[in-house]
Amino acid sequence: MGIDAAVALLACPTCQQPLTREEGRLVCRRGHTFDIAKQGHVNLLGRAAPQNADTADMVAARARFLGAGHYEPIIDALVGRVRDARRVVEVGAGTGHYLAGVLDSQPRAVGLATDISPMACRRAAKAHPRIGAVVADTWAGLPVRSGMADVLLCCFAPRNPVEFARIISAGGLLLVVTPNEGHLAQARESLGLLGIQDDKLAKLNRGMAGAFEAVWSQRIRWTMNLDAAAVTDLVQMGPNAFHEHGAVSEQMSVDADVQLSVFRRPGM
Repeated sequence: MGIDAAVALLACPTCQQPLTREEGRLVCRRGHTFDIAKQGHVNLLGRAAPQNADTADMVAARARFLGAGHYEPIIDALVGRVRDARRVVEVGAGTGHYLAGVLDSQPRAVGLATDISPMACRRAAKAHPRIGAVVADTWAGLPVRSGMADVLLCCFAPRNPVEFARIISAGGLLLVVTPNEGHLAQARESLGLLGIQDDKLAKLNRGMAGAFEAVWSQRIRWTMNLDAAAVTDLVQMGPNAFHEHGAVSEQMSVDADVQLSVFRRPGM
């Protein structure tokens, strides 16, 4: 299915008209066209990806790390909050790992993965048969038709409350995963990795107030016993890849500590 699974959710980034599938491309009624890449994704960004977009090496590291199951407690928590969804969107989806996990629990749902990295979208397009993947910028406006998402996932990704409120249906859910202060503390301390923003959860709640109702919050903590290769992937799969850090030389026990915040779009 691929992009066919999600095309009904998509809007033209130029004129916001619905997109439909033609041979090898998506097209809107005003004639704007967007080629479907041979890897299965579609670039709806309309410009070159920024220099800080995830690289092929970063995406490969994330795929190895997530594929090894190190973050499965996050998927378990997401799945526990989703019921009878038909249309699930993940922004900043990266490899599409979290979205694929949710779709496995929702046999009637289709999924749309968006990310500003073309390399990430290549991987997300193949993460699940019911995922369509598009290159898009959450801050610039998502190429998604209004009110089309029953559930929106945002895991360690940029947030745009105005756009989220626009694309989530009345009564739909927004699931946000953010790191708590103690997340990856051992790795951050020993390797000199980037810190975590202060008061992150409070800022999230303030940002969503008005457009959403907070309905659930769950702290998720577990310990990962990582060999040196997994620690290297952990470092290289995110923003730390763009910064200087200590050398990885041995296995490490690392605590994960994240928050799942669930918001509901008023209505119904």
